[in-house]
Amino acid sequence: MEAKRAQGIGFAAVMGAAAGAALAAHRGPRGAVKGALLGAGAMTAVDTAARALQRPNEIPAIWARIAASGALAAPAGWMAGKAGASPLAVGIGSGALAGAMGVRPQKVALGPAVGLAVGAALRHRPPAEVAAASVVAFRIVSQLLFRDPQVALLADRVPAERLPFVVPLEARTRYVGTGYVRDLAAATGGVYQEAAEDVGILADLDALAGPRFDPASVDPLVREFYEHTTRFTLDIVPRWRAWARPGYLLYRTLVARPLGQANVPMNQREAVRGIHSRIDTISDPGGAVSVRGWIRSFALTGEPVYVGVYTTYRHEGQGYVSVGFPLPQANFTATLAPLPRAGGGLRLTSRGGDGQTGHYLSHIDAGSRDLSTLAVHGFGEELDVYVDNGELRADHAFTLFGLPFLTLEYRIRRKA
Repeated sequence: MEAKRAQGIGFAAVMGAAAGAALAAHRGPRGAVKGALLGAGAMTAVDTAARALQRPNEIPAIWARIAASGALAAPAGWMAGKAGASPLAVGIGSGALAGAMGVRPQKVALGPAVGLAVGAALRHRPPAEVAAASVVAFRIVSQLLFRDPQVALLADRVPAERLPFVVPLEARTRYVGTGYVRDLAAATGGVYQEAAEDVGILADLDALAGPRFDPASVDPLVREFYEHTTRFTLDIVPRWRAWARPGYLLYRTLVARPLGQANVPMNQREAVRGIHSRIDTISDPGGAVSVRGWIRSFALTGEPVYVGVYTTYRHEGQGYVSVGFPLPQANFTATLAPLPRAGGGLRLTSRGGDGQTGHYLSHIDAGSRDLSTLAVHGFGEELDVYVDNGELRADHAFTLFGLPFLTLEYRIRRKA
């Protein structure tokens, strides 16, 4: 605990030093050194105070997070200025980036507007100051306008069994990639099978039985798809809402591709070139499959589309599906509840309202395997799998705070 506390304070000091040096760089080398010392002291004080006031299962206070975001923006603004960007351009760019990181559509639109106002007001000030002020102003305004939290600390360093709706599997490298399950098997000592034959993302659909869902009502073709997924091929049609495209393009360039995870096709042109699908498994010595990793990649390049680990669990007589997307030393989990759909279909939804369904971002301690988990509010998804005129179809819809931003339409065909 003390080591982590010291590490956190050290990071705050470094962040503050970089910000202080950037903010005072226009005063020459001596000014930059003084600024670095003042910045390091200021951010150390902020971090120490925030940690002293922080209660169990709470994220740091908003004022501390705003100060940190401003400190991170200052060096970026200084570099933009060195590259020739004007204070006005730095303000707009800083606000736009802060808004995009806010994810919510209203915040995406608000960011550039705040940045424009701050950049115009501070057009004669150094770019580092403009960047920091734009981000801080945006964070304050958005905090006043949007009161409901986007994330909430659900648990801090608790055993994995306390959170059955979280998939406690992380990536042990910075790049996830299509070899994730193989690497996991090597680390855990399990028996690895690449592109396992005649397996499904679920072992048995009956595991989802409960008061709200009777597996016997499902069309046999839908059941076969879940239990024997590798018997089928999937053609995908991505339908992005126009407002979400700029933010996704930024996310894809800066996060998804370098990470090798959650890299959804941008348009139909990319998808029609072909997407390769396989299920890799890990089995225990007795032969029972313990991990099912559905791996999808672009056929031409081998670049990952996504790597998802599918699991089921039961809670108070109801079965759930949890899909874990490994990240470096972390996992993003979508936990979905099953519901019947007219005509023998199956709907999986994250809007169960039962304390289990939802989206969760977890850090996994490499030594103890304990989880520190955030509940990600506002993100929703529903997956409908159904039979339409004898053809198997699926619609995977995603929303942000109730606003649709992406639907993935699938045509599912049996392999020859």
